[in-house]
Amino acid sequence: MKVNSRAVSISTARKSMLNIDHLPLPYVEMDAHGIITRANRATLALHHPEQGELIGKSGWDLLAIDEKSRSTAAFLSLMTTGEEPPAICRSIFDRSGKFRTYEIHRSIIRTTGGKPAGVRMIFMDVTECKNALEEAQRTCQWLESAMHSAADAVILTDALGMIRSANPAAERLSGWSTNELTGMAIDELMPIQARPSGDRSALDLQAMLQLPCNGMATVMTRERQQIEVEISTSPILDKNNGSVSGVAAILRRVESSV
Repeated sequence: MKVNSRAVSISTARKSMLNIDHLPLPYVEMDAHGIITRANRATLALHHPEQGELIGKSGWDLLAIDEKSRSTAAFLSLMTTGEEPPAICRSIFDRSGKFRTYEIHRSIIRTTGGKPAGVRMIFMDVTECKNALEEAQRTCQWLESAMHSAADAVILTDALGMIRSANPAAERLSGWSTNELTGMAIDELMPIQARPSGDRSALDLQAMLQLPCNGMATVMTRERQQIEVEISTSPILDKNNGSVSGVAAILRRVESSV
């Protein structure tokens, strides 16, 4: 029995055309010139009607202005090299009437000879994740700035006593740089030899993890010099579940009176 290869090809293409409409995520294909040739229902549902027909439109017409030139150049480079592209993020104008951030996963469409003929893409809306990450980064930068501006030495450790962060005042007090302090055990680089204070007989990590502590301590610096400090510590609590994740310590050098 002779098989009609052209009929099989057409049948396969039709099945493929139907299958993309069942994808839960937006799916688009562009030819080698960046013209949209295929789009599934999920894509059409997101397309803003004021943008006109999606099929036949340049893919870059939907991008933010500041992303068009570099996106065009990157696409044309793919069509030249034929290298499989990595995932990218782009700001796309959709039915919401705003630009939203989409993570785009791509693969090259090739001719039977293996030459690049276009790109197929699946889109994932990551706007909320991106906004949350940027907000977290802004908050982190603000807290770092505030911590670095503190006149007193500030050291943050995890629950095991490993230093996670230290400000410039801590560098000056201890003699260790922030890079040297970070990731090391506080008892190893900067052992705190506490003296009894108030109703506490010791000022150690376990005590610091349980309740706020205040007292006097002798701190050993990088040069193995002992200096007197006032120390105030407080457990760092996870705001979601209340568990103790570390200790925040503030140290102030006590100047000897002669």
